[in-house]
Amino acid sequence: MQPGVVVPPFSRHFDGNRYFNPDAPQARGFVDALRWKLTSRPEPSARFVADVEQTKPPSSVAGNSLRITLINHSTLLLQQNGFHILTDPIWSERASPLGLVGPRRRRMPGVRWEDLPRIDTVLLSHNHYDHLDLATLRALADKGHPQFVVPAGVARLLRGRGIGPVHELDWGESLPLARATIHSVPALHFSARGIFDRNRTLWCGYVIEAVDRVVYFAGDTAFGDHFARIRGRFGKPRLALLPIGAYEPRWFMSSVHMGPEDAVRAHHILGAENSIAIHHGTFQLADEGLDTPKKRLSECAPGDAFLVLDNGQSVTLS
Repeated sequence: MQPGVVVPPFSRHFDGNRYFNPDAPQARGFVDALRWKLTSRPEPSARFVADVEQTKPPSSVAGNSLRITLINHSTLLLQQNGFHILTDPIWSERASPLGLVGPRRRRMPGVRWEDLPRIDTVLLSHNHYDHLDLATLRALADKGHPQFVVPAGVARLLRGRGIGPVHELDWGESLPLARATIHSVPALHFSARGIFDRNRTLWCGYVIEAVDRVVYFAGDTAFGDHFARIRGRFGKPRLALLPIGAYEPRWFMSSVHMGPEDAVRAHHILGAENSIAIHHGTFQLADEGLDTPKKRLSECAPGDAFLVLDNGQSVTLS
């Protein structure tokens, strides 16, 4: 947090029964979802794109450099000062509760499971299947016993599967770790894993403070004034990880997902030195084509400050 700056607490976002987006549009309901599906005209995309060059991250990164590897979708590996963070990990074939139906991956993960280095902390932004993949989380827990950081209400799901240790954070709460501090910050989204549990658990982004550096992981979010509030509370991030996909049709998606133009606006509001695009290129979750977000971002992004990585590609920041 910037010295001398007094920032009010984040707005009330729980009514005692369900969470909600304060002073912002709520996610569309079942009738609108049915209307979308009945009128949907998805942009054609290849069923599978075999263009991923899988890479092997180093076992550790010494010193103060930050190495970021895009694995797929919103799954990134952050390595700095011997400390490893994984965001919203998914290696499964489908982002779905069912093995034979639901969004199927169109690209391979950029890092093979067996090449993944030790993971110290896993950040989960919310409980949707493309962000909270229980098969991957169970395998991570068995592989190396990382700590799992989740939004309010989500810990029960993990603990019920023997996955832990789990730390729950509400917006504005923080978790000090040995080499970093994790802060939960607002996002404009919703939660559900079934028909009857909508908004029973929270959604969030995270600010990671480590090595005198601020990294912001937005998770899933619509565009809103929370970006200005996050900058006011933590200062300009060295790096922002911003979603750009699953945005069409706008009448349905704008309350929960940013498009590329929104992400560029968020990049400027945050004052991020660099941003990296996430939430695109692996699962086709909405009507735009698989690689359309990447193409549109390249047309509106500010020079080299907003990066688009391929699955498996890394960048190192000082």
